[in-house]
Amino acid sequence: MNDERRQSVSYLLFDIEAIADADLVNRIRYPTAGLSPDEALARYRAELMEQNGKDILPVTFMLPISVAVAKVTSDCRLLEVAVLDAPKFRPHVITRHFWQGWNAYNRPTLVTFNGRGYDLPVLELAAFRYGYSVPAWFNLDARSFEQSRNRYNTLAHLDLYDILSNFGGTKLPGGLNLLANLIGKPGKTGVDGSQVQDMYLRGELGPINDYCRCDVLDTYFVFLRTRVLQGKLTLEDEHERVSEAKVWLERESASIPAYAEYLSHWGDWQPPAD
Repeated sequence: MNDERRQSVSYLLFDIEAIADADLVNRIRYPTAGLSPDEALARYRAELMEQNGKDILPVTFMLPISVAVAKVTSDCRLLEVAVLDAPKFRPHVITRHFWQGWNAYNRPTLVTFNGRGYDLPVLELAAFRYGYSVPAWFNLDARSFEQSRNRYNTLAHLDLYDILSNFGGTKLPGGLNLLANLIGKPGKTGVDGSQVQDMYLRGELGPINDYCRCDVLDTYFVFLRTRVLQGKLTLEDEHERVSEAKVWLERESASIPAYAEYLSHWGDWQPPAD
């Protein structure tokens, strides 16, 4: 992306997929059990499934294996979607590129869905693990409301889950998938986050990143509707941005088949009749 287009980016919408560090699980959870890393991970997942009905590991054990980033202008137009460190998808490079990219684009507003609870902690802990310096994000000497990580600093990070749940005042069962469906967009179409670990173990890095791309597209369309809620866009503005994004997806689907699959589940939102 050239300098002029880079300067036009005001929002970086992103989504991550993460995998477990099996060696770390083994060292921390079962240091004397004589297990291999793979055996330790399988045991921990089974324990979590028995306890919680889900085998989702805490963020402390996770590494980013996919980060998809949508670059969006100040008037909410989609410019590009990129996945980091393609086609190698190395966690340490993904992490470095994410934080370097945020700085290179002059620290635009990060936009996520529940990123405060998952995506950003994974990337923060990865920066800690790999020794990357991110002073503009960890600006703890600033006044509290100006700190990038302040929950209510929506200029630094706009978490759509926080906006729609009144900052955790209510729950949103169904999450991003439900919200995308409310406005006619595909949502989950065969893959969800619970499958990513097993996909990784089967070597399916490409499909993981395709899934991540589609999640960030759903995030973009939900972001547009929140702009309508806040009076930042009119419904007509939103429809125009959606139409432009659809044309972009149709063009890009020639080289990225995941977009053709996404479009095959596309729906156009219609207002209710009076």
